[in-house]
Amino acid sequence: MDTNSRAARPVSYFPVSPVMLFPEALGNFSVYLWQGGDFVLYTSSGQKFTTRHRQNLHKNGIKEVYVQGSERAEYEKYIERNLGGILLDETLPIEARSRIFFEATTVVLQDVFDRKLPSALRARHLDRITEIVRNSIKFLAKDNSLSAVAPFISHDYKTYTHCMHVFVYSVALFQTFEMTESEVFEYGLGALLHDVGKAKIPKRILNKRGPLTTAEREIIKEHPVHGVSMCAHLPMTQNTINCILFHHETMDGSGYPAGIRGDNVPLAVRIISLSDIYDALTSDRPYAEAMEPYEALSLIRNEMRENVDMNVFKRFVAVLSGAEII
Repeated sequence: MDTNSRAARPVSYFPVSPVMLFPEALGNFSVYLWQGGDFVLYTSSGQKFTTRHRQNLHKNGIKEVYVQGSERAEYEKYIERNLGGILLDETLPIEARSRIFFEATTVVLQDVFDRKLPSALRARHLDRITEIVRNSIKFLAKDNSLSAVAPFISHDYKTYTHCMHVFVYSVALFQTFEMTESEVFEYGLGALLHDVGKAKIPKRILNKRGPLTTAEREIIKEHPVHGVSMCAHLPMTQNTINCILFHHETMDGSGYPAGIRGDNVPLAVRIISLSDIYDALTSDRPYAEAMEPYEALSLIRNEMRENVDMNVFKRFVAVLSGAEII
């Protein structure tokens, strides 16, 4: 530890919880403390952050450390590289692992949705998302994981956070059905990418306050087809593609883009569709305030029962109840 080395002041720093620094994992970024009105070097780039480093922070009551803004990309790679081991590390509190899961997933999805993309997703985007899904599923299968994750669910609607929430709810539901490990992965990937086609919808429409015009609604309805076209060159199974293409189909055939109905809507799609509706209703959107969970579920049960699979709905209520979300 070098608490006497003063670092040259960069343009910016961002705070990091010490929980996000993993003993014996090598990171290509420096870690700083805020002491005496200045940033002080704690560990250097390329130096392993050890158990002793963490213990010293804990002993001194330090809740936040800092990384230079110029090294954010290296920090994000470090989180993704170590995510699998972290989420399954029983020595870390599940609340800490839940925070790590949300922060790592947000970083990846924000890259996909908020930055300018080509007309197709690149393989590197899929590789990062695939790793997130693989590393998360076992963690989310744990009995108390949804309870631990719930406090991190944001009610400020953004496409990338919405996709993360739908993934969490959907995986929790997948676990209640007899699905193979590979099926849960393929469907989970579809849940996380279900709205990727919105990257091609003008933001003036996505973020519009007030009702959409008929023409604007028709443009929004194009996003499932856009999503499939963006992924067409990538090695995805039909299970994943179905989730992206059909997540707005309904049990009564009034959905889009194909108007399929009943058992023709795959079970995993029915699960994702319900998760999608629930998260949208319980989030603050440009045109509507968030509903309370019970209020949203009551609306679905009373006004949308022809659209959703009510057997899936009952399981969803049970899952949310078990996680003390309602």
